[in-house]
Amino acid sequence: MLRSSAITKGLQRSPNRAMLRAVGFGDDDFNKPIVGIANGYSTITPCNMGLMELARRSEQAVRVAGAMPQIFGTITVSDGISMGTEGMKYSLVSREVIADSIETACNAQSMDGMLAIGGCDKNMPGAMISIARMNIPSIFVYGGTIKPGKLDGSDLTVVSAFEAVGQLTSGKIDEERLLAVEKNAIPGAGSCGGMFTANTMSAAIETMGLSLPYSSTMAAEDNEKSESAAQSAAVLVEAIKKNIKPLDILTKEAFENAISVVMAVGGSTNSVLHLLAIAKTAGIDLAIDDFERIRQKVPVICDLKPSGKYVTVDLHKAGGIPQVMKLLLDAGLLHGNCLTIQGKTINQVLKDVPSIPPNNQDVIRTISNPIYKKGHLAILKGNLAIEGSVAKISGVKTPVITGPARVFESEEECLSSILKNEVKAGDVVVVRYEGPVGGPGMREMLSPTSAIVGQGLGEKVALITDGRFSGGSYGLVVGHVAPEAAVGGNIGLVQEGDSITVDANQKLIQLNVDEAELEQRRKKWVKPKPRYSTGILGKYARLVSSSSKGAVTDQG
Repeated sequence: MLRSSAITKGLQRSPNRAMLRAVGFGDDDFNKPIVGIANGYSTITPCNMGLMELARRSEQAVRVAGAMPQIFGTITVSDGISMGTEGMKYSLVSREVIADSIETACNAQSMDGMLAIGGCDKNMPGAMISIARMNIPSIFVYGGTIKPGKLDGSDLTVVSAFEAVGQLTSGKIDEERLLAVEKNAIPGAGSCGGMFTANTMSAAIETMGLSLPYSSTMAAEDNEKSESAAQSAAVLVEAIKKNIKPLDILTKEAFENAISVVMAVGGSTNSVLHLLAIAKTAGIDLAIDDFERIRQKVPVICDLKPSGKYVTVDLHKAGGIPQVMKLLLDAGLLHGNCLTIQGKTINQVLKDVPSIPPNNQDVIRTISNPIYKKGHLAILKGNLAIEGSVAKISGVKTPVITGPARVFESEEECLSSILKNEVKAGDVVVVRYEGPVGGPGMREMLSPTSAIVGQGLGEKVALITDGRFSGGSYGLVVGHVAPEAAVGGNIGLVQEGDSITVDANQKLIQLNVDEAELEQRRKKWVKPKPRYSTGILGKYARLVSSSSKGAVTDQG
């Protein structure tokens, strides 16, 4: 029986039906399933500015398929605009707001299915958390990737603009060049064009079977993106008829598939946080150590920015995520029996995908000729991160650094020092009190990491934080350090000049201070007052879990 039947059937429900008549229901519509269309449209960010067209196209397709669409809005935060400011503290928080708002609208109106449309980074995991909570037939429609900017024949992304700031301060470029990069980096609608967080999460959702094949790498401005939105609506209505629910799809094996693809494409560190959060909501026993286990088996086979050469539209032309999945499947690195929202298994979906990538490209390599033999997202542990931390080690030419700690209590303090050329080769930069509780909100450190790279120190400096990194960050950077400083983690005990070892080979993040000294420091440590005690940031800080558990607010 449809969930909406309590609202749309029976004389006792006539007031409810009257409300629905006002929004377009006719006599023949009350026996049809109601489909919520969660629309993340806004002009706040280029990632989401094209979503209204996809919502309208989906709405039309739902009607044609025999269901009743109901569009409602949800929020977004532009990470690229808020990066490096106090506003970035709201970014990860917005994931929870998106999940809460979708759940609230769909459950309050007893919707029978849900199609979510999103663009910027937190839209995807936010929608997926709500999908797992509600467990009604659902599908995700990605707004699409941006096409690369161009300058002097080279591809630009949003990261190019951040790195240009560091290049300016180190004298590598002048103001005129900086302005040229700024004007050309973002050419139109769509999410950041490399394998950054948005494209990583869209790829993961496609892999898990809750988006249509090939949809995660389409360009926002291409016609096929609108066509894919319409096809998604039709597939969803069919899934409602067949009662295919998200928790039929979101199995442990499906999450392992997603992790395998994230490793293969060189995806964002944020995927660790988001996949843990979605799995927690879905009741799946996924742990941070599962990422390291899968990393050991799955090579990086895609040459994508930020550490590689190509952007996501190039991956799409080379065969997209289905091509990557087929290579992994043939190598025994993917579970082919997992179900998708189409009612097909992964084996069935990939049946006609070639077992060899196209010859006229070098974006996707074969398993036997990988870019890196092991995955790029390493889980580092040690006395600085007892619960774990996440490092992106692809392209890192100096995987081991032992050096003196440069300690900063905030991102702003750190960036200011870097731009003054006070951070030197061999330093280990520590940015703390930026975790889920301490920030609050776990800001991304794209501005400091980009400035370091722009100054030519990307291979000479390590940066560790209890905050996060943008999907555009690269170099020897270690984030998600847990326990965080604000809850008494050892990162809060580091003093200026302490020796720290970051060893990607040994998966070690170690403060080289003996335990007796650390215990003395621990006794003197005083928990800082919350930076926010009211409003959404205050509420978030009181509710949020450790980053090692996905930084969720509905811990249960």
